[in-house]
Amino acid sequence: MTVLAIRALPDPVLRQKSKRVGIISSSIRKLVADMLETLHAVPGRAGLAAPQVGVPLRVAVISIPPEEDEEEGAEDIVLINPEIVKRTGERTISEACLSIPGYHADVKRSVSITVKGRDQTGKEVRIKATDLLAQALEHEIDHLNGVLYIDHLESMDELHKVEPEAPQPEEA
Repeated sequence: MTVLAIRALPDPVLRQKSKRVGIISSSIRKLVADMLETLHAVPGRAGLAAPQVGVPLRVAVISIPPEEDEEEGAEDIVLINPEIVKRTGERTISEACLSIPGYHADVKRSVSITVKGRDQTGKEVRIKATDLLAQALEHEIDHLNGVLYIDHLESMDELHKVEPEAPQPEEA
């Protein structure tokens, strides 16, 4: 497996509508494995879409970290040709993106969503999601449609620079 380079704005691949995957071939399964490896290599991130690694195909991977009181590791979700089939409610949440490094903003997202697609074996999957998983699914499916979270803002003035953490003084 390989950690892939993440594309950032203004890379045009991020603005393309991705193509549907026809056959889930060995090259698609390798892409999925490499995307998961890449996602796991970046701390604090929940998802990655194929356009973010320069591949304009409808493939997304999500890895939600477990709650602090759970002992098991994150569950990896692979979605090929995902579609949102139902959305309910609306909430405003802070969001950032690997393809727009150093910034975050408050965006409107659904309270819950239902997504259908296929996994890397070709099996049809349907996911009902709330909270961080719903947010990650919407964010990654937006990527597959050439949409970035900044497109949900009324003004670029709503975009905030992430301030680096101040170094802590060393203890003697």
